[in-house]
Amino acid sequence: MNNTEKQELVSIITPTYNCGKFITETIESVLAQTYQNWEMIIVDDCSTDNTEEIVATYLKKDDRIQYHKLKQNAGAAVARTVSMKLAKGEYMAFLDSDDLWYSQKLEKQIAYMKRNGYAFTCTKYEQIDEKSELIGKVIKVIPKTSYNRLLLDCPVGNSTVMYDIRIMGKFEVPDIKKRNDDALWLQMLKKEKYIYGIDEILMKYRVRQNSISSNKFNLIKYHWCLYRNVEHLGIFRSIFHVIYWCVIKMLKIK
Repeated sequence: MNNTEKQELVSIITPTYNCGKFITETIESVLAQTYQNWEMIIVDDCSTDNTEEIVATYLKKDDRIQYHKLKQNAGAAVARTVSMKLAKGEYMAFLDSDDLWYSQKLEKQIAYMKRNGYAFTCTKYEQIDEKSELIGKVIKVIPKTSYNRLLLDCPVGNSTVMYDIRIMGKFEVPDIKKRNDDALWLQMLKKEKYIYGIDEILMKYRVRQNSISSNKFNLIKYHWCLYRNVEHLGIFRSIFHVIYWCVIKMLKIK
């Protein structure tokens, strides 16, 4: 697609923190999109590496890329919320600063949403390592996910999500250190009944060593916080969901 005049603007939400090692590849995956009418809003949570310098080289090349740096380190949820507030598009898409999109990601997802009249969608994705090599694991989606289904085992990859702002509006990301993306989807599913899954791999999710997400045991407390403090579920229901998640991880179902 070369004619941007007839394309709705897509706002790409990219919070970042010390991703200088990966963000070049992430930005290049956006520049390679066949759908060209987008703005990429990068909000830096006070990186201490060379992230700012790397992004600066792209700001000179393409005015569709924006860079904003927080005054103090506040966490991914705050950075994502700031980016969302700055968005001017009709659609909003999420892309973490170490993940990658396939070149037709935006084009195929928007076409799917328009064809079916869906406001909220996600896609299949596969995992890569720190060297951007595939590790042989694909995360599937289900045709449609409701609030209660997402609570059980979130089948939604953050960097695959896109939604129609005109229908759903804007949201504030719950300010928790981890699982804030899941918390956001749960918020959105209180407004839109389903998030619909595209049965095609359109994103590469980077698995990084020593990240918070890689330590499954430590994630238990964040799941508890999500269920009890954010979603205000009862104690027994929260315990059920934590145990359910632990079983899935132990059995390596996901």
